[in-house]
Order: sequence, then structure tokens, then C-alpha cells
Amino acid sequence: MLAEDIGKVLRFKKLTLAVAESCTGGKLGDLITEVPGSSDYFLGGVISYSNDAKISLLGVDATTLKTKGAVSEEVALQMAAGARKVLNADIGIGITGVAGPTGGTPQKPVGLVYIAVCSSGASVCRRNVFKGTRSVIKDESAQKALAMLREFLGKIG
Repeated sequence: MLAEDIGKVLRFKKLTLAVAESCTGGKLGDLITEVPGSSDYFLGGVISYSNDAKISLLGVDATTLKTKGAVSEEVALQMAAGARKVLNADIGIGITGVAGPTGGTPQKPVGLVYIAVCSSGASVCRRNVFKGTRSVIKDESAQKALAMLREFLGKIG
């Protein structure tokens, strides 16, 4: 199981993790906490569904939200950094997207999800477009975040 493998690496490297979720609504945190002993490395998460929550809980810049939109690389990166800061974690993950079935536009279609992973010295953000129902998009987004975290952990000390 991917979450178990990640837990072993986090524990071995003595790193902590925090998440900021929007469109996944807590699915990523649920996957992480399904692993017994995850409290050794998982500090918690923020479900920041509204823009106001992104601003007040995670410190996402209001101007960025206005100019780039909630579903953007910039916001995903700020969410990840905000989760790290608020929970004092080594690594943060930010997820923001359009899970559907409504809310999509030609520029930001249903299934568009930005996932960011950051530490004090590195960050990565990827644009994804998932297909399927709302539930499938949420599940795929959480799984992709875990896969990105595993890759990220392989590249940092």
C-alpha cells in the first residue's frame, strides 16, 4: 500500500507531514491515517474549501486567488506552504481543483486538479486532468498526491 510505504520513509527520515485539501475534502488525510502509527509523522490537515478558509487558515494570498483563481498552481503551492507553516511540518501538500460535476469552464474543466508538495528547500506542483465522476476525481487526486509525495521523498535528504 502506497500510504504505508510513504509512512515508512517519513518515519525513517524523521520527517513530518501536513496537508491542505480543497476538492478532495479530506480524502488524502483519510488515506494517510488509515496506516497504523501514522501519528508518528502526520501532524494534520486543513480542509480549506472556501477561498476565505484558504486565506484565513493557510495564508493564501487574496490577490493570487483573485487573479489566478482557486484552481491554480500558485494557490496549490501556497496551500502546501501554508499547511507546513500552520502545523509546523517538514513537508506540506496542497490540493485544489474542480471535482464536478458542475463548476468547470473551458479554461478550468471538471477534473482539473493542481497538486503541490513542498519542503523548506524544494517544491513541485503538477497540473492533472482526471476523468470520471466526482468521487473518482477525488480518489484519483488523493492517490496522485501520495504518488507525488513518494517521488518527492526520493529526491530529498
